[in-house]
Parts: sequence; structure tokens; C-alpha cells
Amino acid sequence: MADIRPFAAYRPAPGLESRIAALPYDVYNREEAVKIVAGNPDSFLAVDRAETGFGPEVDTYAPQVYERAAGLLQEWIAQGKFVKEARSCYYLYELIMQENVHGTMQEGVNGWSQTGIVACASIDDYCSQVIKKHENTRADKEQDRIRHVDVCNMQTGPIFLAYRANAVLGAVISEVKQLVPVYDFVSEDGIGHKVWVVDDESRMNRIREAFQELGAVYIADGHHRCASAVKVGQMRREAHPDFTGEEEFNYFLAVLFPDEELHIMDYNRVVNDLNGLTVEEFMSKVSENFSVEHMQEQNQQPYHPEKKGTFGMYLEGKWYKLTAKEHIRTEDAVEGLDVSLLQNYLLGPILGIQDPKTDKRIDFVGGIRGLEELERRVHTDMKAAFSMYPTAIGELFAVADAGRLMPPKSTWFEPKLRSGLFLHDLGERADCAAGDS
Repeated sequence: MADIRPFAAYRPAPGLESRIAALPYDVYNREEAVKIVAGNPDSFLAVDRAETGFGPEVDTYAPQVYERAAGLLQEWIAQGKFVKEARSCYYLYELIMQENVHGTMQEGVNGWSQTGIVACASIDDYCSQVIKKHENTRADKEQDRIRHVDVCNMQTGPIFLAYRANAVLGAVISEVKQLVPVYDFVSEDGIGHKVWVVDDESRMNRIREAFQELGAVYIADGHHRCASAVKVGQMRREAHPDFTGEEEFNYFLAVLFPDEELHIMDYNRVVNDLNGLTVEEFMSKVSENFSVEHMQEQNQQPYHPEKKGTFGMYLEGKWYKLTAKEHIRTEDAVEGLDVSLLQNYLLGPILGIQDPKTDKRIDFVGGIRGLEELERRVHTDMKAAFSMYPTAIGELFAVADAGRLMPPKSTWFEPKLRSGLFLHDLGERADCAAGDS
């Protein structure tokens, strides 16, 4: 059973939500973040990436960066830019794909809508694997968010969780969406955002009880933020050995979406050489495990795979369709994933890319950028590109249920949740913050 509870969020004051809401902190590099904040000082990136308030001589992870984040956040609250909900409640958060800032929206994506329940999830459920993961985390990437959450005493970026669609939750969501939202705006990247407050006692009880009856929920996106939030909660427990389990630090900020509404896009690959092989040698090796079809009859339009087990390949100005041969296919939850087939039978053995997490010869391109971006990369700094059929949410659930992990860069979720729309106050501070240890 999942303990998904209401909370009293800090939210942007009415009229400021569109200026404050920002894409997740890890979407931008430092230079990009600086430009965003310079153009909009109210962007929540000013808090999430507080190094934007310093010159390049100050390290991104310097103690004063986290101190600035905490100070700026408290300053904004004092100025009335954020207000705290009068009582604990749930929220609904709807995102609508209206247009793509890159101008390459895939067919069927325009108008796509997903509505999640904003709540707090239990760190104990994470530790006991009621909240299931499909990806490992890196300690160095966790440490930044541990310090940010602990010094700010606030969780600022929600974790993207998924659950198997539930009739009770679906009915509550439908009821609430008949009401007037407290926020309704379109962000600069063309994504629509709507928020409703769910403070009716009956509806809140139905939500909490429905989640208690679910066997599991799943981390869709935000594994590092989730692990960091849990570790801050564990630190607070150590500092407060008399904790009861009801303190806010026992819970972390999340948005939970039904699986049937989630849209996973392709996560494509580009490589910068053929590992010393000629084109002919490379194609010969590929054909051992994949059927190769030149897509000349398609007038050289970019090829987007139409089903599992098929791949597009752009090489020497031509698109090819690769189809995995039967002898390499498997029903195994991990080895049968398309990303695994490409890695295990092409990228690894033929191109010598054994660890895609660290190999500098490979890069990854989110499907939101379109297949034209693959062509552009091949024409500029890469040798070949591979378009993927998107991983299904059912495949993600199957991997997590088996207690296993997906290969890196297996899923690309769109649209991205905004930070700054909901803040979760951790309550009484520990005596020693991570930034001071």
C-alpha cells in the first residue's frame, strides 16, 4: 500500500505562476541557466540554480551557492511571491502539449494531455520498494540536491511518479477538473499548465484510500531527486531520534500520473565514428543480426520506427530500416528492450561502445527534438544516427516489478514538470545542514 498524503504547499501568488515556473534544474547547463535568469529574474531557476547569481569564478557547488538559494527563497516568501496553503490538501496538475518550441512535434503528440495528483510520498515506501525504481543513481549527482534541499529546508522539484490507472482516482480527477483552476497558463515552450486545489474532505479521503489499495507506484523520472529527498529525510531522522513519522521530512514532493496518460518519446542515439570500419564492413556486420532495408522508396524522409524491434539508421545521407532478427529477440524484461537490442548487438560489439554512460563517442537526442535533429548532427559532428521506437510504460513497470534496471537513456518523458509551482516545507530543521558538514 502506498502512503500518498496531502500537504500545505507554498505556491506562487496569483499572477506570478507563469513567470516563476521553470523547467527542471538539470535541463540546462550553467551558461543557459544564467541567460534564463537574466531574462526573467523571477524564474525559479534563480533558486534551483543559484550559481546564476555569481560570476563564473564561483564554483557551482560552493557553499555560498546553496546559502543564496535558501536566502532568495525566504526573500521571495517574505515579499509575497509565494503564499502557503491554509491547510493540507492535494492538487491536480494538468500539462497539455500544444506546440513544440523546436518546431518538430511528432504526429499525435499535439494536444496530448496528462493530469497528475500533486502530493507527498513516503520515504519509507521508497526504502521498502513500494515506490519502485528502474534506474540507478550516482552519489555525486545526488549530493548537489541533498545540499540544496537541506539548506533550503524545502523540496522544490516534484518527483514524476506513475501508477496503474485506477477508477476511483480517475473519477475524482474528472470531478475536480469541472471546477475553475487556480492556475491556467501556457509556458514559453508551448506547454499548457493548469492547477486545481483539492481540499474537499471527501475527495481527499478517496484519493488517499485509493493509493493505499495500490500495490506499487513507480518512478518515471527524477531518480536522483527522489534518492536525494529520501536521504535528507533520513538525515533529519538521525538528527531527531524521537521522530514520530508524521513530520514533513518523512515525505517528499511528487506528482503521480496514471499510466494510460503518460507519453514516452523515443530517446535516439548518435555516434561519431564507425570504430575503424568502412561503411561496407559496418553494414555487413549489422546485417548479421538485423535485416537492413534502404528506405529509398520513402523519398528519404526520416524513418521513425513503427513497432518494437525496428530501428531507423541514418548513414552517409541515407535512411535505413533495421529489423531485429528472431534469434536476438527475447521476452526478458531488460534484454528484450529495444535499447538493449541496439546496445548488445550493434553499439557494443560492432562500434565498441561498451558503456554508453561514459563513452564520449555516443550522444543521446530526446525525441522532442525530432528526427531532423539526427540528420543535423550527422551532417555536423557525428557519423551515424539511430532512431528508436519508444519504450512502453508497461515495459518500464515490468522492469521495476522484476527488481531490475533499464539501460541508461531508455525513456524520454514529455512534457516536463515545472519546478516552483509547488514547494514542500520540511518543517523543523536539523541542527546540522548538509552544506555545513
